[in-house]
Amino acid sequence: MSVRATVLYDAPGPNGRRLNTIITVVTVLLALAVGAWALNILYVNGQLEGRKWSPFLESTTWTTYLLPGLFGTLKSAVVSVVFALIMGVVLGLGRLSENAFLRWICGIIVEFFRAIPVLLLMIFAYQLFAKYALFPSSQLAFAAVVFGLTMYNGSVIAEILRSGIRSLPKGQVEAARALGMSHRQTMWSILLPQSVAAMLPALISQMVIALKDSALGYQIGYIELVRSGMQSASYYRNFLAALAVTAVVMIIINYALTILAERIERQLRAGRARRNILAKVPEHPNQGLETKDNVNADWHDPDYHDLRSTVE
Repeated sequence: MSVRATVLYDAPGPNGRRLNTIITVVTVLLALAVGAWALNILYVNGQLEGRKWSPFLESTTWTTYLLPGLFGTLKSAVVSVVFALIMGVVLGLGRLSENAFLRWICGIIVEFFRAIPVLLLMIFAYQLFAKYALFPSSQLAFAAVVFGLTMYNGSVIAEILRSGIRSLPKGQVEAARALGMSHRQTMWSILLPQSVAAMLPALISQMVIALKDSALGYQIGYIELVRSGMQSASYYRNFLAALAVTAVVMIIINYALTILAERIERQLRAGRARRNILAKVPEHPNQGLETKDNVNADWHDPDYHDLRSTVE
């Protein structure tokens, strides 16, 4: 049996593997015991009765409560992510500007909104929009949720963008300046496209955070998935079942976004020229060593050359 090693630590020996197996078995047994204990308590209190879960087998429960709430969650998340991307690009580039005053202003905005809790931003925006009638009453909660998510996530994306550009080799900037390109041309034509491609997985992960944080709109009356789930629980008097179903729906959505982020990351490692996201990512067979890039290679690239020896 081959043993896979990593560049960070040595593969465990026989005693280490035996100890890991024992710890794994004990942990699994403890988890099963705790799970059985919790299920027994729920059963004794009647929380596992079929009548508490059967409402979710009826279409009216979904069309009346969960689906409208899910639409509200997705709507606020998508709109806020779009605005956050715009805000993040503007602030991120502003923090890299040659103008010291602009860098100072953008830095204050980013640090200020990163430091304030998202819920506090939503409550402040809700009160502000209501006092000055900036939005119709029916859209107050939605506008406040989008404002809070946009300002926080936009500030985080600005930092991601700035760090991504800073991580690129300085020789590219020096080469661009040697060719007579201005700071703006260097940023938009050379640095920004590379940094965005490298940051796509992190940006998609930020979408997961925005999706989860949209549930904070529950505190200001916004109709989203958690609030809809609680409304259905109040009607059917099955709070545990409603919360469980709501959690499963959120897990499915967030897990799908996580898989998308991992897929994009692997696709970028395989070769950025491969634009088909559904194409199979080419990888070398197991070499017995985990490297940073997972030994990925794009053999569809016309410049790719197989360096492995063909001599038996």
